[in-house]
Amino acid sequence: MSLACIHSRALLGIDSVPVQVEVHVTSGLPAFHIVGLPEAAVRESRDRVRAALLQCGFNFPNRRLTVNLAPADLPKGSGRFDLPIAIGILVASDPLPAERSQARLFMGELSLGGELRPIRGALAMALAVAREASPPPMVMPRANAAEVSRVPHVQIAVAGSFGEVCADLNGEARLPPLARGPEAAAQTPAAALPDLRDVRGQTQAKRALEICAGGGHSLLLVGPPGSGKSMLAQRLPGILPPLSDAEALETGAVASLAGRFDAAGWRTRPFRAPHHSASTAALVGGGTGLRPGEISLAHHGVLFLDELPEFGPRTLDSLREPLETGRIALSRAARQLDLPARFQLVAAMNPCPCGHFGTPRCRCTPDIVRRYQQRLSGPLLDRLDLQLWVGPVTLDSLGNDRPDGDASARVAARVQTARERQLTRQGCVNAVLGPEQIEQWCRLDRTGRDLMLAAAGRLHWSGRVFHRLQKIARTIADLAGEAAINPGHVAQAIDMRRALTTPD
Repeated sequence: MSLACIHSRALLGIDSVPVQVEVHVTSGLPAFHIVGLPEAAVRESRDRVRAALLQCGFNFPNRRLTVNLAPADLPKGSGRFDLPIAIGILVASDPLPAERSQARLFMGELSLGGELRPIRGALAMALAVAREASPPPMVMPRANAAEVSRVPHVQIAVAGSFGEVCADLNGEARLPPLARGPEAAAQTPAAALPDLRDVRGQTQAKRALEICAGGGHSLLLVGPPGSGKSMLAQRLPGILPPLSDAEALETGAVASLAGRFDAAGWRTRPFRAPHHSASTAALVGGGTGLRPGEISLAHHGVLFLDELPEFGPRTLDSLREPLETGRIALSRAARQLDLPARFQLVAAMNPCPCGHFGTPRCRCTPDIVRRYQQRLSGPLLDRLDLQLWVGPVTLDSLGNDRPDGDASARVAARVQTARERQLTRQGCVNAVLGPEQIEQWCRLDRTGRDLMLAAAGRLHWSGRVFHRLQKIARTIADLAGEAAINPGHVAQAIDMRRALTTPD
């Protein structure tokens, strides 16, 4: 036959859409054209496919070849279309039968020698196929087996070379199905995480970290250099519950989309700490190919922004919508992309440029301090739930050789119990409760409401801050195992939002 149609997939953010690779071989002057909005990596597949076919013992047809990637108005990128293009050429020129190739999905990048190289976004594509009513079998590079083995309800075969795929299509040797036994499906042990007992002193900051983990809240730590702000933030993943199956697959899909999937970190929550010189595109996503940014790579995990005022103001303000919605919508002239971004933001900053505000060592004038703190916009500060002053560590705490406070394992057990209570009661963590759910699950008694209203009037809180403090009080009650929010929980929540003031 002179026309072949091979099925593949294209990435559209974390989602995947079907692509038909149509190959037409006809007489005429020898030529090889690829149409259907191919990007540079797809256009270059002509040379990779030709060399791979010759190295695998096939004759490359010295005729006019036209490859159409449908739908034609969807941009196609990456080298994942090498394998379906090569199969389509052989089917259209008769060395391979059409029946077995038309019932599967093919994706993979070819080397010049015919080996199959790993592709970006394999887990995302496998998840999209698994959600279909009747998912077709898939053929992928063996190098992607570690990530796609976690996807249930879809038949996946892996191959190491183009020759293995051709032998399977000719009926000479079957590609083995991907193993999903206990070894492939087992949880990979998490790497050793820093322990909370390593932090000397800072009892209130540790309590704030527990509340942050217990309800999925965001946290701002303000204090002088060396007070332990970064140490505290780095220990948050150690007290968070492990990812559920659905969360692990979604987090892995985002990492696969960026080419950063790590099988050793399966079920461990991501911890991203970009440098303050990061651009807006690096943080929220975009750039060439609309890649996911740090907020998406931190999905279901922690995004730590150290030296918060040193980030660009536009970069920081771009976090406002994702903090509310848990998603980031990237729009460009030719493409739109929607990516998940449900992360916990932990930020740290000095109170002034020199870092010693409120002590005799500080030489910053009030205007300098004001300008430095005003680098953070009011709308962004509204969205930071807990804002805590972290004072200098006392010499007595530094000289104490005994472990300080509870270990991360004990704190993690309390956090796990609190989160299970929230999931049973309302189906989500407290941080993502909507207005109606706040009214239902975070109701205050008269004394607690009066206390909250008095603080809101004195500190000029917005309605958003008022509701966020209600959710924090709910988390404090959950950590204490109490069904109702009492005035003590409200008072502790109010005390956890007093960072950007002169310390006592």
